[in-house]
Amino acid sequence: MLVIEVTNARDVVRQRIGPLGSRLIGKVVDAEAQVEKALIQELENAFREFGIEARIFSVDGPQMIGRSHLEIPVQVREERQVRLG
Repeated sequence: MLVIEVTNARDVVRQRIGPLGSRLIGKVVDAEAQVEKALIQELENAFREFGIEARIFSVDGPQMIGRSHLEIPVQVREERQVRLG
């Protein structure tokens, strides 16, 4: 199982939408959700190319604590099932 924490979501969104749009981050635009949605799409495409079946979740809530602990609760924002064929 992989856990990927995007640590610069605000910066990525800021680069994509410019300085005017960056004022909307946190008010109208959920930077983490937007970056995770794009990342899920790229992962889905790559998994299909490699013949990998997977369940990809975008979740809100968990936080990494140091290197050995994951704090829960998990609120699923999006789920995608990748199937071949």
